[in-house]
Amino acid sequence: QVQLQESGPGLVKPSQTLSLICTVSGDSITTNYYYWSWIRQPPGKGLEWMGAIAYSGSTYISPSLKSRTSISRDTTKNQFTLHVSSVTPEDTAVYYCARASNRLYGSQWYLKDAYADWGQGTQVTVSS
Repeated sequence: QVQLQESGPGLVKPSQTLSLICTVSGDSITTNYYYWSWIRQPPGKGLEWMGAIAYSGSTYISPSLKSRTSISRDTTKNQFTLHVSSVTPEDTAVYYCARASNRLYGSQWYLKDAYADWGQGTQVTVSS
C-alpha cells in the first residue's frame, strides 16, 4: 500500500521560495504509469491542482502557476519536490501530494476523484 507524506516549512515570508517534499513509501515514483501531483486548498476555497511529475520524469504545471512553479524528484530517496517562487499571502493553503494511476488531460488534473492516494496535507502560511 502506497503512502505519501508531505514535509516542509509551515511559515514562509512573502517573496521567498516555498519548497515542499513528498516522500513516498510502498511503491517507487518511477513505477509505470503513475503521475504524482501537488494540489493545494486555500482557506475557504476549493482544491487547486498545481502540477505533476510523471513516472518518466516529465512535468506538467498548471498554466496559472507556470511562471513560478516547478517540480523535481530524487529517485534515490523516492521523493518529489514542489518549488513555488515569489510567494504571496495568496499562496497560504494546505498542500497535498497525491498519486494518479494514469495520464490526465486538461481539466482532469483538477478532479479530486482522479487521485486514489493522498498525503495527509501540510499547512503553509505566507506571512511576514
